Amino acid sequence: MITAILLGLAFGVALERAGLGDARKLTAQFYLTDLTVFKVMFTAIVTAMLGLTVLSAAGVVSLARIEPIPTWLLPQLAGGLLFGVGFVMGGYCPGTSCVAAASGRIDGLATVIGMFAGVFVFGELFPLLRGFYDATPMGTVSLNDLVGAPRWLVAVGITALALGGFMLAERIEGRVQ
Repeated sequence: MITAILLGLAFGVALERAGLGDARKLTAQFYLTDLTVFKVMFTAIVTAMLGLTVLSAAGVVSLARIEPIPTWLLPQLAGGLLFGVGFVMGGYCPGTSCVAAASGRIDGLATVIGMFAGVFVFGELFPLLRGFYDATPMGTVSLNDLVGAPRWLVAVGITALALGGFMLAERIEGRVQ
């Protein structure tokens, strides 16, 4: 638990130092003027994916012991839409809102309060939402299962997609400045 707390604090410091505790920097991605968030998130995804792929191939990590969250298509689509609307309206995602609040930003604190209020309301309304929450179960679905390709090939493909995305982001940002 101490390691998790220290890693969380280090991640928060890194987010703040990268400017991701500022709603203006975060919302700039929607205007295609600053794609730092895209690059940071894609870097994190690719790093974790490649790390797990290599460690699994080396026999250090057993992917069978990692339990992915099962897919419920409609509720997760609705949750993603709600998350996106909240991100656009508040200018923060959950992690960056905590960083902003810890940095003393009032808008970050307001987003954190709104986030906890939303969790509370969802918890109170859950009995009414249970049918929708359990709708369209698909079980555990992975990208390599969906495309019918080996894990390593999907990892190479996503890495290539990320590199292309980084180059495109640099080109877009270069035009704006």
